[in-house]
Amino acid sequence: METITLGKNGPAVTPLCIGTWAWGDKLFWNYGNGYGPEQLQEAFNAALEAGVTFFDTAEIYGFGLSEELLGKFIKQANQPVQIATKFGPVPWRFTGQSVSDALTDSLKRLQLERVDLYQVHWPFAFLLSQETLLNTLADEVKRGRIASVGVSNYSASQMREAHQILAAKGVPLAVNQVRYSLVTRQIETNGIFATARELDVTILAYSPLAQGLLTGKYSPESGETPTGARSIDPRFNKDGLQKITSVTSLLRSLGEKYDRTPAQVALNWLIAQGNVIPIAGVKNAKQVQQNAGALGWRLSDQEVQDLDKVTLEWK
Repeated sequence: METITLGKNGPAVTPLCIGTWAWGDKLFWNYGNGYGPEQLQEAFNAALEAGVTFFDTAEIYGFGLSEELLGKFIKQANQPVQIATKFGPVPWRFTGQSVSDALTDSLKRLQLERVDLYQVHWPFAFLLSQETLLNTLADEVKRGRIASVGVSNYSASQMREAHQILAAKGVPLAVNQVRYSLVTRQIETNGIFATARELDVTILAYSPLAQGLLTGKYSPESGETPTGARSIDPRFNKDGLQKITSVTSLLRSLGEKYDRTPAQVALNWLIAQGNVIPIAGVKNAKQVQQNAGALGWRLSDQEVQDLDKVTLEWK
C-alpha cells in the first residue's frame, strides 16, 4: 500500500482515511438503529484487512463514544494504526490548560499515549486566541503527545495564520480538513487548495461522496427515497438529482471501464489531485470494502480532466 506523508514531515498514512463520525452518533446517523458496536468492529477489521490503517475521529463524535470504540478496537488490533482526532474550541475553553486537558481526555478514550494527528475542529475559538491554542498544540508536539498538528474548516487566510504561529515554534501545519468532492470544489477557487499546496499542507477531504450523492444510489428515476438529513437536503430532491446526472453518468461509465463503482471512481479522482486524502465514512464492513476499492488503480490524466470538465460549475 502506498502512503502519503501528512504535511512536510508528519506521519505516513494510507491514501484513504476511514471516517468515524457515525460511530456512536445518534443525532445525525441514528447509531444503534441497524448498526452498533459489532458492525463497527467488523468495519475496523475490514479496513485493516484492506490495508487501510488511517482513521479520523473527534471528541464530539458520539460525545466521546467514537473515540472509546476506536480505543477498544485498537487494543485488539495486531498491527499499528494511525489515528487523527479533533479538539472542539467551545466557549468554556479559553486557556492553554483546557486544550491540554481535552487532549488528555481524548487519549484516555483512545487508550493511546500519542495521537498521530490532532486537529482544531473549527476556526472560531471564542475567548481562546489562536496563539494560545496553537502554541499549546506545538508544546504538546514537543511533549510527544501529538505527532502532527492540523486544522479543519479553516479558510486560506486562517490556515496561513495557523501556519505562521506554529512555524514560530518550529512545528509545521500538517493538514486542513475541509469539505471536498466532485460537486463541492470551492476549495479550488477560494484559495484553500492553492495555499495548502504553497505551505505543504495536506488536504483531508470530508464528505468526499457528498453524503452519498456520488454513489449512484440516488437518481431521478430510482425509487430510492432519501431518509434522515438527506430527506430535507435539496440536492437529493428530483431537481437536485437531475442536475448531477451528467456527473453520475460519467462516473458510471468510467466505473464500468475499470470494473469499479461510481463511488470508487469519485474517490479515485480526489486521490488523483495529489496530496489529498479522502475521508470515507463507514458503518459496516461492506462499506469499508466498497471504499477500499478506490485504491490500487488510477484514472488516466484524460479521465481526471473529463471529470474536471463535467463538474466545473461546482467550483
